[in-house]
Amino acid sequence: MRLAYLDCFSGISGDMFLGALVDAGVSPALLEQTVAALNIGARLEVSRVQRSGIGATKVDVVVGGKKDMPREQYWSEREREEKHAHKTGHDQAPQPHSHAHPHGRALSDIHAIIARAPISQGAQRTACAVFQALGEAEAKIHDTDIEKIHFHEVGAIDAMADIVCAAVGAEALAVDQWICSPLNVGGGTVVCSHGRFPIPAPATLELLKGAPVYSSGIELELVTPTGAAIAKTLVARFAAFPAMKVAAVGYGAGSRDLPGSPNVLRLTLGESAEAAEHATPETVSVLEANLDDLSPQVVGYALERLLAEGALDVFAVPVQMKKNRPGTLLTVLARPEDAPRLSRLLFTETSTLGIRVREERRQVLARRSVAVTTPWGEVQIKVANLNGAVANFAPEYEDCRRLAAQHHVPLKNVMQEAIRVYLDQKNG
Repeated sequence: MRLAYLDCFSGISGDMFLGALVDAGVSPALLEQTVAALNIGARLEVSRVQRSGIGATKVDVVVGGKKDMPREQYWSEREREEKHAHKTGHDQAPQPHSHAHPHGRALSDIHAIIARAPISQGAQRTACAVFQALGEAEAKIHDTDIEKIHFHEVGAIDAMADIVCAAVGAEALAVDQWICSPLNVGGGTVVCSHGRFPIPAPATLELLKGAPVYSSGIELELVTPTGAAIAKTLVARFAAFPAMKVAAVGYGAGSRDLPGSPNVLRLTLGESAEAAEHATPETVSVLEANLDDLSPQVVGYALERLLAEGALDVFAVPVQMKKNRPGTLLTVLARPEDAPRLSRLLFTETSTLGIRVREERRQVLARRSVAVTTPWGEVQIKVANLNGAVANFAPEYEDCRRLAAQHHVPLKNVMQEAIRVYLDQKNG
């Protein structure tokens, strides 16, 4: 299994992630071509820099001749220009960056731009997922509907370039699993479009729910909303440095030199020898509830919510309960760190008064995803390995279902063709 480990001892931002990708082997030309193809008036500038004596790659998004700048600097400059405009009698101050539409971009606008981009469907899905996470966080903290959110900062041109290039670059590394360290969020306060807030900023903190975070005492914003959204979307788990055979290391530079700490994001790539030899043991939490007074419609909805909120698996089994009443045994498999949150969801969405919780060990085959191209579009094939050989594989159901509906062909035809193409690739 090919692993990628993000060391966020100095936080994470969009530009730091891109720098780490390039430093670890992603072609700068690939990212530059991606930005040019977006046709949003931006370009990338890639350079080598030093951060506290560590050589690193710096990737800047350049818009209108100006590089992206830290959020605090951006809003301070904007505030100065607005004061200058007020003194000189102008109605509106010029913007430090001509990044966004006058009223920002709606999530649907951003999805449309990404959908038109000449990148793979997998990269499109990743980029849209990052923006979806940002939109959901903004909607939550503003207590509004996601479609009413306009991306004042994260929807700016530089963030669009960061996120789409992050999706393309991450795909280019062909990583099976992304793992992340605890995140150093920094400290102090930051000025954003809604005023001055303590660090982490509201959207960042919302995105980091469930992630291990800490502050080293540096009074700067080290984790940006864009960086938090990229981590939330890509990372499968937060853990200490995993056992791996190291293949490459990349350092992505932030915008500042920090006192006593290199302002870099370290990306380590390698092969998990453990996963290549045998199935990997892991601990999961099992949540169970007996339901005998709940509509099947509500049970179905609860299953969908649990899966959407990160459950590893959910299933329902018909059972005969006390007083000969037919009921349902609802079982949830979850990561141990997600168990409390999913338990609250079970209490909220079902009528149960109690949940049985236990931990179990399971063996998990090393898994990866392989893209194949069918006559109707791209399908991801889930591939499981045991002792270095393919043990099982299956086409991604949602991909096949989407293509079958879009092209009005039988679902079984799409699935069979995806399997045929995969086997041709594997054996050819």
